[in-house]
Amino acid sequence: MTGTGGRPLRADAQRNRDQILAAAARAFSTCGLEATLEGIARDAGVGIGTLYRHFPTRELLIEAAYRNELAAVCDAAPELLDSLPPAEALRAWMGRFIDYMTRKLGMADALRAVTASGANPYAQSLELLVGAIKPLLESGAASGELRSDVSAEDVLVSISGVALATGKNRDQADRALDLLLDGLRYRSS
Repeated sequence: MTGTGGRPLRADAQRNRDQILAAAARAFSTCGLEATLEGIARDAGVGIGTLYRHFPTRELLIEAAYRNELAAVCDAAPELLDSLPPAEALRAWMGRFIDYMTRKLGMADALRAVTASGANPYAQSLELLVGAIKPLLESGAASGELRSDVSAEDVLVSISGVALATGKNRDQADRALDLLLDGLRYRSS
């Protein structure tokens, strides 16, 4: 990440920024627009001035927190593929996506405020998520663990549907994801 003027942030400044974003995601996903910037700064272990130096407006903080959550779920895909067989990596990623969607749904009012201010926090979301799923599916197909005739977009729609239908019921979401993975493994002859 870069600071003002395009220079990389110092390690302590980057750590503060990361702590602020994590605290903001927690606050906005649980409290929505009722979350206070002072509470976020306190939770992050920084002063309010440090928060404002990184994020001069509430809308910039909300958007950055959302984009940080999106980046975390997308960045997990290659890490999971490096450590697990493809089908297991896909299933683990699906679980992370459910967590991301749960936080995103909690942030809905805050994200609507960002959109109302003229920003578009979702501008690249679809592209990034499809880009994360595609290698998982391709690796699974190459290993013979997963079907090769399923698009990343269709899987994304399916996982999103599970997240929306199950809400915060993680046990039900996990059962639905297991069913979805079974469908990705087998095709009737």
